[in-house]
Amino acid sequence: SKIIHLSKSGNLILKLESNIHPRLRERVFDSRLKEIGRIQDVFGPVAKPYISISPTTPDPSASVGKMAYSD
Repeated sequence: SKIIHLSKSGNLILKLESNIHPRLRERVFDSRLKEIGRIQDVFGPVAKPYISISPTTPDPSASVGKMAYSD
């Protein structure tokens, strides 16, 4: 799924495009398998939820528009 924006609170927001059911605190990686954060919250419609990611990178805005993967 793709990270769609950086929230005012500093979290990365991702719209889930698959049937994967993420778990809170699960690690999230970029395409180079570098950790970009951990899942903080899952919200929105059950069929296509949004995920709030608490970033662990110094420049979270660099992840906006990129694909993200979880372990």
